[in-house]
Formats: sequence, structure tokens, C-alpha cells
Amino acid sequence: MVIDINQVQMGTHAQAVKQGQLVIIGGAEDKQGDCSILREFVRRAGSRQAKIVVMTVATELPKEVGDNYIQVFERLGVEQVRVVDTDSREEAEAPEALSAIREATGVFFTGGQQDRITKYIKGTKLDRLLHQRYAQGLILGGTSAGASMMSDAMIVEGEAETHPRIEIVETDDGLSFMPEAVIDQHFAQRGRLGRLLSAVAEQPHLLGIGIDENTAIIVSGGQLSVIGAGAVTIVDLQDMVYSNLHNLLKDEGLALCGVKLHILPDGYSFDIKSRSPLVETNSPKAA
Repeated sequence: MVIDINQVQMGTHAQAVKQGQLVIIGGAEDKQGDCSILREFVRRAGSRQAKIVVMTVATELPKEVGDNYIQVFERLGVEQVRVVDTDSREEAEAPEALSAIREATGVFFTGGQQDRITKYIKGTKLDRLLHQRYAQGLILGGTSAGASMMSDAMIVEGEAETHPRIEIVETDDGLSFMPEAVIDQHFAQRGRLGRLLSAVAEQPHLLGIGIDENTAIIVSGGQLSVIGAGAVTIVDLQDMVYSNLHNLLKDEGLALCGVKLHILPDGYSFDIKSRSPLVETNSPKAA
């Protein structure tokens, strides 16, 4: 049997290109004006030929929220938009929901409560199908709660505008489309740096990513790129030199020394594997 190395390499490259992309939004994205973030999601999902599924599982107002996104996507030129609401695990196993995901080129998770997403979807046929389609090239988007569920560790709730303490944040497993990370949203607007640091302190191998409102990261090919009006805050505790985590009593403050902090506005990118900003290669703003 003769193996053509060029064909093997081409196949590997095609597989890499086929991997899906994530559009993860910090909440409160523009839906009335230029809609630049949602516009980018639509473009990546196939532009006017896109087939968009809006997942309203996170919200208790699926009709109102779903209709709002249908109007926005249709205004951007998408002709095929439908809402799938899975208000139970049984609905996440329903043939109609699975068929919608199979046909979609882009799936968008709305805001609401992120624990509803994992409660009703995690471990179901719909969850497995979403991961399968993502590996095949599906574009996945999510805003607010739909952003938090994207990572390995998911912030369920936590105090804002306070210094880091272990008890101020509660985490659970997310849907893990973005491994080795924990994502927080409405970041600068709600003063959530303390709770993000607290969430990562117990799992320092995770990359902490805080996304401002009307701001998004696009995750593709092992890199994330920032678009939108605000900034993305990345905290990296992997190489910190000191933590008092194991000596803490209840309500005592965390000491975290040697933490890496990156602030990336629109137009900047970050290499996830090397945990490094790509300021020299991607930004005309860099001097």
C-alpha cells in the first residue's frame, strides 16, 4: 500500500480548517445600530446563506428573547432563522431540536441564567451533537450566560466589586467548547475582576477571560481575537510565585503574587496555547 504524504498533509490541513469557531460575547451587544458583533457571527456562519438556530434555554422569556434575535438576524439578511427552546432534558432529546442543529451553520445561545443551559442540555443528545457539529465546522455564538457556559469551568454566580476571596464565587462544569478556561461576562461594567481571580485561584491551570459588554472574542485555530467597543481581560495564574490559598480561613482575602494580566481591546489577538498576546503580528496599533 502506497501512502501519498501530500494527501495526508492536505487532509490534516482540511480537518484543521474545518474546526468550528466560537463567537463569545460579554453581553449587551448592539442590536439596534451597526450590530458589528452579531454581523460578524452571521458572516462567519455563511452570510445571507446562513442557517441560524437561536437557543433560548438560558432565559425564562424564550418567546420575547427569541423573537428579538430573529428580527436582528433577518435585518442582517439571514433568511433562515429559527428558535429552539429546550425547557427540559426531554426537549433536548427531541428529534425536532436535533434536526435543527444538524441543519444549522450557526447556533447562538442567548443570555439568561447559565445554569439552565447545563441543567437542561449537558450530557444530552443535543450536547453531543453540538460538539460533533462544532468539530465539523459549526459556528457557535453566545452572549452573557451563553458566553459563560462555553468554557470548562463555568461561573454560576458570585459577588462583584470586591477583592478576591474564595467564597465569593461558585463554579460548575460548563459545556467545554473552550477547554482550559473560565469565562466571565459584563466584566468591567460590573466590576468582576475579583470574582474571576477567585475562580481561577483554585484551578490555576485555567485561563481566566473577562469580556466587557458589547465586546466579543472570536476563537479560531488556537487563537482568540477581540472585537467590539470594550476590552477583554485575561488573567493567567499558571506561573504565579505565591498564593495563600491553602492557609485561608473563611472570609479572608486571597494573596496572589506573580499573576499575569493582559488587557486587549478591539483588534488585538491572543495565542491560547502559548498564553501570549500577539501584539507584534496582529496590531497596527503597536509601535
